Amino acid sequence: MMQILPASVVIPTRHRAQVLARTLDSLLVQNALPTELIVVDASVDDDTRRIVTEFGVKVNKCCRVLWLGAETCGAAAQRNQGVAVAAQPVIWFMDDDIIFEPDCVSRLWAALQSAPEIGGVNAMITNQCYQAPGRVSRFMFRLMAGEDCASYAGRILGPAVNLLPEDRDDLSEVVPVEWLNTTCTMYRREALPEPPFPTHFTGYSLMEDVTLSLLVARSWKLANVRTARIFHDSQPGTHKADAVALSEMELVNRHYVMTRVLVRCRWLDYLRLGLWECFQLAACVAGGAKRAAFLAEVRGKWRALCHLCVQTKDTIL
Repeated sequence: MMQILPASVVIPTRHRAQVLARTLDSLLVQNALPTELIVVDASVDDDTRRIVTEFGVKVNKCCRVLWLGAETCGAAAQRNQGVAVAAQPVIWFMDDDIIFEPDCVSRLWAALQSAPEIGGVNAMITNQCYQAPGRVSRFMFRLMAGEDCASYAGRILGPAVNLLPEDRDDLSEVVPVEWLNTTCTMYRREALPEPPFPTHFTGYSLMEDVTLSLLVARSWKLANVRTARIFHDSQPGTHKADAVALSEMELVNRHYVMTRVLVRCRWLDYLRLGLWECFQLAACVAGGAKRAAFLAEVRGKWRALCHLCVQTKDTIL
């Protein structure tokens, strides 16, 4: 029997009509569907709108489907636009390139309803989860956290280093975590700030999910649902094509989360941030990155440092 959930799905997308169609088809075979599904589309053609309209016909008896043209192109801005018109008490953020495993949605919903103090839950991404670190990575995690832990999965360490949850059979079905990605995540609407994502986050919006999680976690608990499983078939896009811009965004946004959300502004916090960025560059080399890719990473970090220096100077003045 199909369960209809009092939830509004919000999906930002751009020029990925066929990928979105596969995601919606995957949702269609679940044993639970949302009352409302909102697609905020930044495409310049009508392909995505056609896909959304066709899906709306399939579910018109149980689910209200809305297509909205994006007012501003960017993951965070498009999600904010969708939430602004959502009518249900649960907001369900979803990427346009995921594939659901059986019973994922019903298990995710059950976890959110299992305790009133839980403000948000997300699905386990089967192909993107925490792996036991090697000696060097564990040493870095310990430096970032300031303590030695058996596992750093699902945590936010030091200068906003966010680590994915882990998938182990000895763990419980619902595992407390410190942050939730927005790949497939349900939040109680009352737990969300207004708007959910700060205007700082533009374009690809790296770490907007970390920021939202930290704001919600001030008053609510967060959890990963291991048995609610999805495959994230991450797709290429123009927003990921500029390696220099992505490298710059990573540092600028991590600094924002560290200083503005976590309020970690001591010299030790900045030292850890510098060490983490150097570690990432070293990992890029160790991973066999080509010279052009490595130089793009370095250029991005340099641009970020220049941006942050100008920002600091303007703040002082």
